[in-house]
Parts: sequence; structure tokens; C-alpha cells
Amino acid sequence: MTVWWLAYLGLGAFAGFFAGLLGIGGGSVMVPVLVMLFAAQGFPSGEVMHLALGTSMAAIFFTSISSVRTHHAHGAVLWPVVARITPGIIVGTLLGTHIASLVPTKTLGLIFTIFICYVSVQMILNIKPQPHRELPGTLGTSLVGAIIGGISCLVAIGGGVLSVPFMTWCNVKVQNAIGTSAAIGFPIALGGALGYVWNGWSVAGLPEGSLGFVYLPAVVVVAAASILTAPIGARKTHELPVKTLKRVFAAVLLALAGKMLWSLFSAP
Repeated sequence: MTVWWLAYLGLGAFAGFFAGLLGIGGGSVMVPVLVMLFAAQGFPSGEVMHLALGTSMAAIFFTSISSVRTHHAHGAVLWPVVARITPGIIVGTLLGTHIASLVPTKTLGLIFTIFICYVSVQMILNIKPQPHRELPGTLGTSLVGAIIGGISCLVAIGGGVLSVPFMTWCNVKVQNAIGTSAAIGFPIALGGALGYVWNGWSVAGLPEGSLGFVYLPAVVVVAAASILTAPIGARKTHELPVKTLKRVFAAVLLALAGKMLWSLFSAP
């Protein structure tokens, strides 16, 4: 058991550092590693992807709290936008987790890998949308929130990969887009974690220590480590070659997603 705790500790430290450094949700690296760790521990092969997604969302919930506080202290959060988009996000996350619970684990793995390819290409090419319009009204913003929340739960991310480009496209300053996205990540992670708990509640054969599709021992260790290392990564943003590290991180994501997909499809 000690070996697995050390693995969760290392994963949390790595994910937290790069989340702080690059502003990228830790779920993108947590999910493929958790899938491999859970499979190695002998967890049910048909549920390892669901467990990885749910566990990742629960860990992101705790790390998002410190992120929101930091951005709020710098005045970067547009709270009226958060209020308008949150109802849609809650609906989207609950619907997304329900859909995920019905999708076979191999298909979920394929969806996750396709999304990671999209994210990695964005990072490698440094694609940034140009401002073209203003933010929509309450209904439009809420509908966008539902889409962001639903997709985020299917791939276990905090939503920044989707919400930052959207707000930048809607003429929101980058600093405010990032800060507001961090705040939006809180209801995404909360709704996602609760949704995975609810939808996995009656599933038989889950490992001891699971609350639905959330594996609590991993959540505790991963979240604790990532909370400690995320501020370190944030402080290093202005000291390290972030553009180069983004490309390296993208390559790591592609390798991890590919390895995860291979392990899922090679399992009996």
C-alpha cells in the first residue's frame, strides 16, 4: 500500500506544479496516470476510467479553492460573470457525469485521448483566439457554461482549457479570463465530484475506500501534494521558459494518453 501512496504523492506534486506554472488543470495528467495506477492495483477494468475521472474531479475541487483565493486577492475574478455562468455549469456537470457513467470505459478513454490531442496541439502551436465580440447575456452565458461543464466532466478538467479561450474571444482581458476561469473551476469540480459520487453509488465491485466513482485515498494524497506544489509552480512562471515547457508538457500529455489508451484496449 505504501508504494501506491508514494505514487499518488508524486502524481499530485507533478500535477500541482505544472498546473501552477502553466495554468493548465491537473486533470489532464491525473486521469491517464490514475487509470494506469488503478489498473495495476487490480481495480475493475470496466470502471477504471470512471474512477480516474471521478477521483480527478474530487482532487481538482480542493486545489481550486487555493487557486480562487489567489486570483481573487489580485482582483482578477469577474464575479458577475461567474454568477451568470455557474447555473449552466452545474446543470452541465451533472448531465456530463451521468452520460459518462453510461459510456463504456474504453470509449471514455478514447474521448479523453482525442481531447488531450486537441489541448496538446493548442499548447504546441500556442494558439490564442482573437477578441471578436462581447460576452453574451445571462441565458447565453449559462448555455455556454452548460457546454463547458459537460465537456469538463467527461474529461475531468477544471474548464480553463475551454473557458479562457471563450472569454478571450469575448474581449475579456487575459488576466481576468484566467482569474474568472479559476473561479469557474470551483463549481465544475464540485458538481463533477458530486455527480461521479452519485452515479457510481450503486455500482457493485468498486474498491474499498470508494465513494461512488471517487477513490478517497487517492483524492486525499493527490490533493494534499498538489496544493503544496501549485504555488511553487505559479512563482516559477516568470523564472522558467514557459513556452518551451508548455511544448514539453504537451508531449508528456500525448505520451501518457497514448499509454493509457493502449492499457485500456489491451486489457481483457
